[in-house]
Amino acid sequence: MGKEKYYFNPTTLSYQKARRSLSKKIGNLVIFLVVALAFAVAVLFITYNIFDSPKEKVLKREMAQMKFQYEVLNDRLDQIVNVMNDIQDRDDNIYRVIFEAEPVSEDARRAGFGGADRYAKLDGYKNSDILIETTKKIDRITSQLVVQSKSFDDVFEMARNKTEYLASTPAIQPISNKDLKRLSSYYGYRMDPFYKVMKFHEGVDFSAPIGTEIYSTGDGVVKAVKHSKRGYGNNILVDHGFGYQTFYAHCDKILVKKGQHVKRGQIIGKVGNTGKSTAPHLHYEVRKSNRAIDPINYFFNDLTPEQYEKVIIMSAQLNQSFD
Repeated sequence: MGKEKYYFNPTTLSYQKARRSLSKKIGNLVIFLVVALAFAVAVLFITYNIFDSPKEKVLKREMAQMKFQYEVLNDRLDQIVNVMNDIQDRDDNIYRVIFEAEPVSEDARRAGFGGADRYAKLDGYKNSDILIETTKKIDRITSQLVVQSKSFDDVFEMARNKTEYLASTPAIQPISNKDLKRLSSYYGYRMDPFYKVMKFHEGVDFSAPIGTEIYSTGDGVVKAVKHSKRGYGNNILVDHGFGYQTFYAHCDKILVKKGQHVKRGQIIGKVGNTGKSTAPHLHYEVRKSNRAIDPINYFFNDLTPEQYEKVIIMSAQLNQSFD
């Protein structure tokens, strides 16, 4: 109980008990409540910012454990990525090489994931970086697995069609040439016989008398037949499938029609001297995916290792082409 207060009344010349007004009592109460509230706020602020509650301690332990698990998961994902890269390398440089198929492009392997908004919902948190990185790795692996699965389907299909593939691949010389004496000009830069400048020669020239038989070097379909007195003269284009085409130019006679199916070793024309040509010969090209490649790498059914080595040496010598 608070002490009672008195004051001296000069009128009555006596001490009288002091009575506090209601407004003063209310004012004192308000001051007390404000001070108490400020003290409570200060205590709560210190408590929540300096000391952890039991629930917060449990949550922090759980967060630390989760972060550790994500780091372990990222390490495992890195190992999976390394295995995936090894599988992709084997696919491009072993399996597809066996069937002479083009490797899967880097763009195709890396496409199908990412995007600025894809991971926006994971941003803005304390551990957003590790969450986003883990999600990106999972998306990347998923996308690459889809591409790799499709690639293996293609390789399986090529393996199943191996017999057809081997029959279709250009594998012999287009004219009878057992002693190699008819190979007169090779693939690469050669002197143009008309313009006397170095020009890239996209095939090989076989010197032979007019009327010499020309053979299809693999199974296929005649894609084009052209009769002309200019350029490559009378010529034949055979599509062998699997990305292969062969081209036979300067023919005297053409014995096949467009759309006709031909077999390896079948006579399709006769050697001539038509078009831009300086002497009777056959200009022969092998094309892979619409790009001319060196035909001497596709004479393996006709050449012994010794003959092939001889052709390689001869092909390195500069000479003049016939067209």
